[in-house]
Formats: sequence, structure tokens, C-alpha cells
Amino acid sequence: MTAFEKIGLGGSCHWCTEAIFQSLKGVLHVSQGWIASDDNPARFSEAVVVESYPAQIFLPTLIEIHLHTHSCTSDHSKRSKYRSAIYTFSDEQFYWANQAIEKLQADFDERIITEVIPFGKFRLNDERYLDYYSKNPDKPFCKTFIDPKLKILLIRFSGEIDDNKSKHLSNTSPI
Repeated sequence: MTAFEKIGLGGSCHWCTEAIFQSLKGVLHVSQGWIASDDNPARFSEAVVVESYPAQIFLPTLIEIHLHTHSCTSDHSKRSKYRSAIYTFSDEQFYWANQAIEKLQADFDERIITEVIPFGKFRLNDERYLDYYSKNPDKPFCKTFIDPKLKILLIRFSGEIDDNKSKHLSNTSPI
């Protein structure tokens, strides 16, 4: 297998983001926690680091899924905790992430506020919260916040879902 690539994604609750990206083809691992960027190393926001095989899922596809499964156009009051961001690990990723956002702007009525910024630091969440949705699919938080995002994934990105990793999606009907 070819080398994997890492990208950081933040925008909504890291439990939500983790559940989405754990379901995808080509995704090797999702680490859930807090990311700070090089531009502000003291500002940590809920996010995930996605490790994937670029030959199986392209960076623009990961970004498209990310933008469509969180409120990437809403500058709401909790943006310091839920920063809408793509944390890049290289200059090449930085370039392609900006290109993807520019192209995807046509999908949205309002301006995308997602920042593309260099990755700085990562803090893994407490063990009891990792793989949260798979462990707690019937909790009210999961039903209220994660299920609607998984429905978007099922409807809009069904071709990117890995059937071997998506057993938790059986709780979520696309209709």
C-alpha cells in the first residue's frame, strides 16, 4: 500500500467529525481531539486528524465531505471551540485545500468561512470519548447532532463509504 497522508479537519463537534470520516474508503485512522495551528498555537479547537491513502480517496473529496457535513458558512458564537478549518501538513496540501474551497463555493449560497491554516499541535481526546458514535449511537446527542450529518454522507457521498467500516451507519436511514 502506498504512503498515507494526514489532514486536520475542524468545524463541528469532534465526535461528529470522527463518525463521518471513520466511515470512508481509503481512511486508515481518525484521531479525535483538539488542534491548534501554527498561526495561534495556544488556540485549540475541536477537530480530527484523518490519515488516508490518497490513491483511494483524494484530498478534494475529503474537503468536500467536510464542508458539506458541518456549517462551513456560519460564523456562529461557538467558532472558537468549533473552528471551521482545514489544518494542512504541507505547502502542497495548503494549495490544494484552498483550490478545493474556491471550487466548492458554488455549492453554497453563503460565503465559506473555513480557514486553511498550517497544522501546529494536536491533543488526543480522553480515551472514554474516542470512537464516541460507535459506542453511543442511541444517546440523544448522537441522534440530534451526528445522525443528520451521517444522513448527508449516506445521500450525497454514498460512493465514498466503506461497507466494511460503516456498521454504525445502519442506525441512520438516508430517508
